[in-house]
Amino acid sequence: MNTLQPFFIGLVALIHIYILILEMVLWTKPKGIKTFGLKSKEHAEETKVLAANQGLYNGFLAAGLIWSLLDSNYGNNIALFFLTCVTLAGFYGSYSTKKISILYVQAIPAIIALILTLLKTYN
Repeated sequence: MNTLQPFFIGLVALIHIYILILEMVLWTKPKGIKTFGLKSKEHAEETKVLAANQGLYNGFLAAGLIWSLLDSNYGNNIALFFLTCVTLAGFYGSYSTKKISILYVQAIPAIIALILTLLKTYN
C-alpha cells in the first residue's frame, strides 16, 4: 500500500502532463488532431488558443499532484484536493463530450489514487 498510492498519484500526474503536451504542443499536429477527433487542420488552428488554455489547466493539476508527493506534512490533503479535481474533470469531460474514453483515461486512475489516499489518510 505504501508504494501503490504514490504510484497512482504519479501516474495521474504523468497522464496530465501528457494531456498538457497534446493540448499545448500537438493540437495542430496529426497526433493532436487524431487524438481529439478534430474536424480539420484549419479547425485545429482556429481553436489552438483554447486548447493551450486547457493544457495549462492540466499542467496545474499535474503540478499539484507532484507537489502532494513532495510535501511530507500536507501531501495527503493536497492529493485529496487535486485528485478530486481530476475526478470531477474526468466525469464532466466524459459527460460533455460524450467520450467514455475520458472516464477511463482521466477519472478511473484518479479514483483509484483517491481511494488509496483516503485509506492512507484515515487508516
